[in-house]
Amino acid sequence: MIDLRSDTVTRPGPQMRAAMAAAEVGDDVYGEDPTVRALEERVAALFGKEAAIFTPTGSMANVLAVRSVVGAGEEVLCDSSAHIARAELGAHAAYTGLTMRTWTGPRGGIDLPAIEALFAPDLGPFFVPTRAISVENTHNFGGGTVLPLGDLQALRSYADSVGAAVHMDGARIWNAHVATGTPLAEYGAVTDVLAVCLSKGLGAPVGSLMVGTRAAVDEARVWRKRMGGGMRQVGILAAAGIYALDHHVERLADDHANARLLAEACDVDPGTVDTNIVVVDVSDAAAVVAAARDAGVLVGAVGARTVRVVTHLDVSRDQAVAAASVLTKVLASTRPTTGGS
Repeated sequence: MIDLRSDTVTRPGPQMRAAMAAAEVGDDVYGEDPTVRALEERVAALFGKEAAIFTPTGSMANVLAVRSVVGAGEEVLCDSSAHIARAELGAHAAYTGLTMRTWTGPRGGIDLPAIEALFAPDLGPFFVPTRAISVENTHNFGGGTVLPLGDLQALRSYADSVGAAVHMDGARIWNAHVATGTPLAEYGAVTDVLAVCLSKGLGAPVGSLMVGTRAAVDEARVWRKRMGGGMRQVGILAAAGIYALDHHVERLADDHANARLLAEACDVDPGTVDTNIVVVDVSDAAAVVAAARDAGVLVGAVGARTVRVVTHLDVSRDQAVAAASVLTKVLASTRPTTGGS
């Protein structure tokens, strides 16, 4: 099977496994795991922030990040297809008691006029105040969209003018960095807090980080433990993240090229594919997924009429070519026919 369901399906190779086996470890709840500390300090520095905290999942990193700037009974604004709104099982409301309101931007982009219209200042006891604006870069359900740095800087300026924080779901920020050449510190500069993932494009088996101020991270350590995320000799996993940062960032360009190849096969304009995700509109997503599986290619349905194809380090160029051939045939065979008289 050629697995294109997600970039989370990668498996650690021999060199990454060796780095994990050799990791120096300690009890991270006591702050005594040197490999975890090294990873946290490195990622914080990459984004120009004071501190970072290692978490087992991206969803936990996002919850910790958002709750550091939005409290119970307050709101965060985000795109209507944002991962924090659509795919984290209501965790933000469940843990924090916050609310969300959304805008709908093209391919998950920033719609500043819509954000300005939604923004609610503190108007007293009858209205929910907006405390933060959340963006996702790259945007998963938007098709791996890279948010332009200029748009992010304009949002930062607006947020500063109204006293709001900016959160970034940067699960695939590494893809944005490689696709555009934008330094990671530039992304850090437009945010108050962000979450970044090691187990997607970078290919680590587990792990994300929340990145922000020292005070926010110190508080997040308490909440991570409260949520059941206090881990012990977790340097074994942090070592995989360090290996991924050393070896798997620049090669993301290969995934982007393979995604454009697959986009063309799926009759999607390759020029609209910024990174490693291709979203394909179909008449029956379940039928496409089943037919592709029968032909040896796994893709995922992300809606009744939407299929997602994701490239990653476990898909070679030859496999991408083979998958493109299969998907061309599958899409042709599942396309509804029109009758005539």
